[in-house]
Parts: sequence; structure tokens; C-alpha cells
Amino acid sequence: MSDPTAAPADEFTVVESIHVRHRNALLLRGQFTPVYTDYYLHLMQHGLRNPPALDLVLKDLLACFTLHLVARPWAETSAWTITLRAPRVNFFVTGDSREEAVTGRLFTGNVREHDRNFLYVQVTAPQWAQPRSSTVEITGQDAPSWIDQYYRQSEQRPGRAFRLADETFALVAAQPGCDLPWLENLTLEQIAAIETTEETKLLETRRFRFHCGCTLDKILPVLGSWRKRPDELFGNSDHVTIQCPRCAARYRVTRDMI
Repeated sequence: MSDPTAAPADEFTVVESIHVRHRNALLLRGQFTPVYTDYYLHLMQHGLRNPPALDLVLKDLLACFTLHLVARPWAETSAWTITLRAPRVNFFVTGDSREEAVTGRLFTGNVREHDRNFLYVQVTAPQWAQPRSSTVEITGQDAPSWIDQYYRQSEQRPGRAFRLADETFALVAAQPGCDLPWLENLTLEQIAAIETTEETKLLETRRFRFHCGCTLDKILPVLGSWRKRPDELFGNSDHVTIQCPRCAARYRVTRDMI
């Protein structure tokens, strides 16, 4: 886990993991203003700007994905890529509960065209020899609905994500013996009032911020293969701009750095 003194506590989104008794369901809930604040500071720092409609989808995806991380074991690191056919765009998100961090970005250029929409998932854990991957065909352009489809097709249990007021999101995931009719018919109003209508117990909390951890020192080794052919990389320029594949941060790389 990352050093808890690295950032003030109010810069983190706290996600609650709540057991809904008698319904045998797990409720994950968090208020994502701190994550969004860090996200926009990151965009400003690196001179980035996403199209407004796609930016909203990425923010929703960051929230829903973070809730999913809390539904999974602590040691797992997950990365999701959502490829849409129209508009032709890729969303990427990744996170780790031990690092208390999520990050993500948008790809709008040089995106390969597909005939359908797909969600690609890769998960790693210390005890696994190799990452585990899966692919799910999805429909629509709404992040909460992608979560619902993923849970039905890949998690092999129902799960429903909700966009509540004030940048709060919730995910309800079925546990063994879940009251499935109750889960399938849940409304936003019921989620908002669940602690007054259902018997609940707080199991744990995890906290997250928008943070990649990339640095120029980490980016440069990737360019080592260009050391013997710098003209192919730089052309007539004395520098190039490299983007982090995880968060789109921009780094200026000069010939002498290579």
C-alpha cells in the first residue's frame, strides 16, 4: 500500500463496502469529487483537453471501475480497455487498491475500427504466474451499463451500477443466495435510502485518488531502442513529446536524454 502521508486524506475518495443482510448483496459506494479534482488538475498540468461528452463517460467509468476494484480482493491490479465502434474511441482505466490509485485516459487517434463494442479486461495478482484476460462484447455508451453487462457475462453474478447525486456512485453485486428479484428491480431512490430500509453492515473502506505515478525517468527506458537511430525518432527536431500510455501525461524528450 502507498504511504498514507503522500497526500492529505481529503484528497482521497473513500469507498465503503457494505453488506446488505437478508438480501445477500454487497453494496460499494463512494463520492468521487476528490478523484475528479485530481483528474482535472492532471489535465491542466499536461495541457490536455477531452471532448466534453467523452470526458463525462471517462469520469463515469473511473468511478464505476473503482467500485469494482473494491468488490475484488485487495491484491488484484486491473486494467480495462473499452473500444467503441462509433464514435471510434478507446477508454482506458487501471487501478490498484494497494497503491490507493486509479488512472485512465482517452484515445481518439489511430484507433482501430471494430464492427462491435468490446471491453477488454486484464487482471494480475502476486500469486498468479500470468495475468488473466477476458473480453466481453458490450452495447451502449454508458459506463454504468457496461458494468452491468460485464458482471452478467464475466463475473458470473449480477451487478448493477448507479449514478447518484453529487458525484456519488454505487455498485450492488450479488453474493451467494442473493435476492435476485430485489437486485434486478432496485431504483435510485432505494439505493439512496438503503440504510433506512435494509439491515446493513460496513465491512471495510478503501480510499483512492487519481494518480498514475509515471515520471520522465520511467518513460525514458522505453525509448532505449532508438539510441542508435535517433534521426528516425527526432527527424529535424531537437525534441519529441511522449505521452504516458496510462494517463496521457506529456513529457518533452530531447536528443541528449536518449
